[in-house]
Amino acid sequence: MSGHPATPGRPAFSAPGHSASSTPARPAFSTLGCPGAPVEQVIGLARAYGCEGVELRCADGEILPPTATDAEAGMVGARFAEAGVEVVCLASYVRVGAPGQETALARHLELARLAGASFVRVFGGDPDDPGVAARAVTTLRAGAETAARSGVRILLETHDAFLTGRAVAAVLRQVASPYAGALWDVVNPWRAGEPLPVTAEALRPWLAHVQVKDVASTTDLAPVLPGTGAVPLGGFAAELTRLGYGGWTCLEWEAAWYPQAAPLAEALSAFRSLTLEQTR
Repeated sequence: MSGHPATPGRPAFSAPGHSASSTPARPAFSTLGCPGAPVEQVIGLARAYGCEGVELRCADGEILPPTATDAEAGMVGARFAEAGVEVVCLASYVRVGAPGQETALARHLELARLAGASFVRVFGGDPDDPGVAARAVTTLRAGAETAARSGVRILLETHDAFLTGRAVAAVLRQVASPYAGALWDVVNPWRAGEPLPVTAEALRPWLAHVQVKDVASTTDLAPVLPGTGAVPLGGFAAELTRLGYGGWTCLEWEAAWYPQAAPLAEALSAFRSLTLEQTR
């Protein structure tokens, strides 16, 4: 798990109604919030809002697309490193429960290695596919062998076929590799009705990365500024503290899917107001 260890008894970030303390957070943000932005703009946002790391969306038209060459991936990583901003995670759209994803996963692991990222985010697949869980286990087992050679961990997000912590844990328990971990997107288990302590306990052995966001309700998923919606971010922070989580806290502002959302700068400002200490 990357990052500095949390101070026992103190949350990684606070929400309205929850007291703050001096514990430093490791704030990061996803480039999902600034579609198509060049490296220099992303670095500028990171510096302006005290974010030590970034999660790079791996999609066409982005800084590091799936079609990037080895040299391009290396140059992207080098530029962020020179600026003192860590590439935390390569947010891929690989669905490990879909057929024929082994090659794509291996390539994303190599791109992440070249860019200096610690993690590759993956999704599960179609919730209505009866074979999705078995394929996810098989693909992740094979991918974990590649990951062990590259030093990059694969993180299965609480998303689509594996919306809850319990669903992600059921897959990772079968994979049984230190190179396959979990990414807790706070909204998805919550909207599925899984209580925060249940999600936390389910993911405890594998949790390596978390994504913060806020929405108006379990049925209205358009992004709202962190701390102004219905997502229990204070409870989320408390669970991370209870687990002793010491990784990154990453804002995922879904501007690519909701172009009417407020600018990323506003979301980052609200996000940083939830953290306990500016970390520059």
